[in-house]
Amino acid sequence: MAWNSFHITKLAAYCLARHQPTVPLGLRSPTIVPPALACSYSNEAVPRARQANSKYKVVIVGGGTGGCAVAAKLSSLGKFCAVVEPSDLHYYQPIWTLVGGGLKGFQSSVRPTREVLPSSIDWIQDKAVKFEPDNNSLELSSGDKVQYDYLVVAMGIQLDYEKVDGLLDALENDPAVASNYSPRWVNKTFPAMQEFRGGNAIFTYPNTPIKCAGAPQKIMYLTEEFLRTTGVRENSNVIFNTAMGVIFGVKKYADALQKVIQSRNIQVNYKHSLVSVDHKKKTAIFANLDKDNELVPFEYDFLHVTPPMSSPDVLKKSTLVNEGGWVDLNKHTLQHTKYSNVFGLGDCTSLPTSKTAAAAAAQCGILHQNLTAVMKGKNATPLYDGYASCPLITSREKCILAEFDYNLEPLETLPINQGVERRLTYGMKAYIMPVIYWQAMMKGRWNGPAMFRKILHLGMSRSTKLEA
Repeated sequence: MAWNSFHITKLAAYCLARHQPTVPLGLRSPTIVPPALACSYSNEAVPRARQANSKYKVVIVGGGTGGCAVAAKLSSLGKFCAVVEPSDLHYYQPIWTLVGGGLKGFQSSVRPTREVLPSSIDWIQDKAVKFEPDNNSLELSSGDKVQYDYLVVAMGIQLDYEKVDGLLDALENDPAVASNYSPRWVNKTFPAMQEFRGGNAIFTYPNTPIKCAGAPQKIMYLTEEFLRTTGVRENSNVIFNTAMGVIFGVKKYADALQKVIQSRNIQVNYKHSLVSVDHKKKTAIFANLDKDNELVPFEYDFLHVTPPMSSPDVLKKSTLVNEGGWVDLNKHTLQHTKYSNVFGLGDCTSLPTSKTAAAAAAQCGILHQNLTAVMKGKNATPLYDGYASCPLITSREKCILAEFDYNLEPLETLPINQGVERRLTYGMKAYIMPVIYWQAMMKGRWNGPAMFRKILHLGMSRSTKLEA
């Protein structure tokens, strides 16, 4: 039986059993979230029966990070609110860097959707295939129609592996080719690291927007460290081929990462975009964007690929998106620029900030506030400053915790310099943030660290001026 049927079936069987929380290493109890933030649902969500036509006060399309967080905040609407989400499984994807690096088990990243969604609302376990915002409706793959008074779009980002010629074939058939961005491929990464005996270890960054822009280099740092511990590093070239022109978009953290790169003798080739992989010849072909897309071959012995990404196809075909295919929102209110009863958050939107779970956390609280105001006949308020965060893991025990706003200026929560590799911030990434995600954000009780930032900076933290 093929990998995608056998392993996904085993995964679903495991995850659809009653989840038992695991205790992170070094913690005596899993209850490390303050009682005021921790809550649970007494019942699990159950997919509703098919209905040819239905109408809701609010429809949320997407049951990922943003969709589930907003659903939790709107759970008091009961059956007047629905979430359209086809998947049985919900993933905490930020932990996949550590899964790929052999530091966490994959099971720690996944739970059944029925345990994450609030049971009070309707779960429509189907796929949206057409949006008709002029008629306040959408169509499902079953042919059913769903009407709404208000729509929240939270569909995430689409992984376009097929846009790199030969990549899917290589992922299927070459143990040395891996990708942390998919539940199908993330478990290939650490075995590939273990089997690596020297040569070229290549890590890629595509010429498209991606989710978690730091992840392509995080796994590179973990791999480089692993090669040193196994005695293979002196026979290895660690290469980062990125389509970008800088190592990171925020100068403070880019400067810190450059020091890491130099101290660990990592080769970085800017403006190199992966276009094809020939796993039989162990060759990856890159287009040099600075030289009229001149093709440059690289032989590889280990290849970690970050795939091209884009807005979901169903959105690209709708009138909800801008010319780039992203849901067109006011960047401070999260309200649609054309349809006042439509809001959005997360990776599928036009918001000019990093596409991360931390950004979605900050957005969900503001979206809830503005959606509630509009439902009461009031205007949306400009509140979102573009806050995003990227814990840049540089080793198995250290991390640079990048936090920034729309202006790519640091917006740090801790009263210390976060542009330095620290054990504290690694511990936050590996142990604290997953608990906050499952026990607070997925329960509608986490809007990001803005309140804690203000407290820790004694009310003197920097704020971003927002446009009216």
